[in-house]
Amino acid sequence: MNLSETEKGISGAAVDRFADIQVLRYEVPGFEMLPLRQKQLIYHLSEAALCGRDILFDQNCSYNLPIRRRLEAVYTQYTGDRDNPEFLALETYLKRLWFANGIHHHYGEDKFRPDFSPAFLDEQLRNFPDPAADRFREAVYPVLFDPAVLPKRCVQSGDLDLVRASAVNYYAGGLGREEVEAFYARMKKPDDPAPLSYGLNSSLVKRADGGIEEQVWHLGGMYGKAIEGIVGHLERAIPFAENKRQEAVIRKLLDYYRSGDLKTFDDYSILWVGDTASEVDFVNGFIETYADPLGLKASWEANVNYIDKDASRRTRLISENAQWFEDRSPIDPRFRKPQVKGVSAKVINVAMLGGDCYPSTPIGINLPNADWIRRDYGSKSVTIGNITRAYDKAAEGNGFHEEFVWSEAERDLLRRYGNLTDDLHTDLHECLGHGSGQLLPGVDPDALGAYGSTLEEARADLFALYYLADDKLLELGILPDKEAYKAEYYSYLMNGLLTQLVRIEPGKQVEEAHMRNRQLIARWVFEQGKPARTVELKSREGKTYVFINDYRRLRDLFGRLLAEVQRIKSEGDYRAARALVETYGVQVDPALHKEVRARYARLNLAPYKGFVNPRMYEVRDKSGQVVDIRLDYTETYVEQMLRYSRDYSFAL
Repeated sequence: MNLSETEKGISGAAVDRFADIQVLRYEVPGFEMLPLRQKQLIYHLSEAALCGRDILFDQNCSYNLPIRRRLEAVYTQYTGDRDNPEFLALETYLKRLWFANGIHHHYGEDKFRPDFSPAFLDEQLRNFPDPAADRFREAVYPVLFDPAVLPKRCVQSGDLDLVRASAVNYYAGGLGREEVEAFYARMKKPDDPAPLSYGLNSSLVKRADGGIEEQVWHLGGMYGKAIEGIVGHLERAIPFAENKRQEAVIRKLLDYYRSGDLKTFDDYSILWVGDTASEVDFVNGFIETYADPLGLKASWEANVNYIDKDASRRTRLISENAQWFEDRSPIDPRFRKPQVKGVSAKVINVAMLGGDCYPSTPIGINLPNADWIRRDYGSKSVTIGNITRAYDKAAEGNGFHEEFVWSEAERDLLRRYGNLTDDLHTDLHECLGHGSGQLLPGVDPDALGAYGSTLEEARADLFALYYLADDKLLELGILPDKEAYKAEYYSYLMNGLLTQLVRIEPGKQVEEAHMRNRQLIARWVFEQGKPARTVELKSREGKTYVFINDYRRLRDLFGRLLAEVQRIKSEGDYRAARALVETYGVQVDPALHKEVRARYARLNLAPYKGFVNPRMYEVRDKSGQVVDIRLDYTETYVEQMLRYSRDYSFAL
């Protein structure tokens, strides 16, 4: 889709910079040319995408909303010198809290340390005639200022009880890991061909009498007020549905929100994955389980999008050949799908991000997550085109490649093919990787526990890396020549071995599932390839670089690791999963870490990026009829966050 000159100026434009974050804009190309009916559908779905914001804050930690609301009140009503270092520190903390949807880092999981003092906050709180202020100080100050209280949002490894050690608000009353796992084990039916996603949409609470109960998130139940807002806008979207199937999808999602029934959620997912004709699409609900230390409970997320028809050519070609790729996968034939069903893929442009997709958002999505629905009905995959374009635009000329890439030969590869192969890696990861392979009969989908998310991402990445070097992509006309794949191989190993370390604080290990996945893959092929010197870490003038001696042998290593990761998942081999992740995906070399962070710091770049949404509003004529939906790209980060807190907050 062609971009106007105005849109080109919007894409990737910097809005704000603080701590380790840069906030960008993304453009929504061609929105003004859409028919009014589609615009109205997008508008109401977008409003629904914003109504669940407070759910995510509360899920991430029970203290998030009280802290956010108090600090927002201080920020907006502060009458002192706004250049006061204490006030500026509070402003930075609040910006970080907004970005992470809570008081813990969105990627690193560690709690933020306030650089303002308790005395400064005390002074500001005295300006509010609030009888609850004393209770706030007593309950919340330790959470804010004591680094030992709720230090990590989600603990996924180590000797601690993962449930008790994590700050996420999915479990309450002193529950421990063994109690949670036993509770859900009793629900599961052996050899169930269509198991429900037990625990996906509920909190688990231990009562004073020792009993355990689920508090289901649904209309009239937990998070009911926020869900009421979501439901209201989904209902308003129905008259603008593009076809009867899409209308049925929305109505089934409404049924699920009203009941909280997981069977209804599966019915909705099956309808949704079958809706491949609609140009406008959306995600809205409790979807991904990365933030739960046990990988059971889902954070709330949403996005609204529409197809980029021109860019979807490559994803269409990939999905049309899904069976070809599956049949030739380097995994054990027992784990291949004999018949790949319902694989659909497209490139989209997002029009609104919400919940766990905002402000930091994925660049690709593959859903639904239930293995049996993928097996029997297929999956739907998207690459988010306007987000990747914004990232690419923001990275132009930032000096990163000059600092970390070994030589001009590799830099030339990245200039010529880097954006294309990066997009193609996302396509293959989402379109085919997540949907490939199958569990053996009777294997519990949750068997890998805390390591499941990391290995699922590794499986999809390895599938993509393996096939990027396949001549099939040349045959399909997706890649221009046999050298192109090398750009992604180099970029991926450089990131996994070196540059993603800039996101880790000194003395910390790798925690986030996607980062563990990338390090696991890069470290494994590096170690396994040592005898043949397939990949090396070379030093020059005190700086470490990645150097690849043999790209074809590297592809073979990717294939070997893919076979093992698929075996682990298909057999539910928890011990092997733990050994693989803990050996290759977690530990950090302190000296290399220090070096990489120092080099990156000299570039003055932010290691994390996210986005503000365009502001969407209705245009009405004198009679009150909606005659257009328009986008406003002028809202600042602070303005947007304060508006969302004002307009989309609910008494949870």
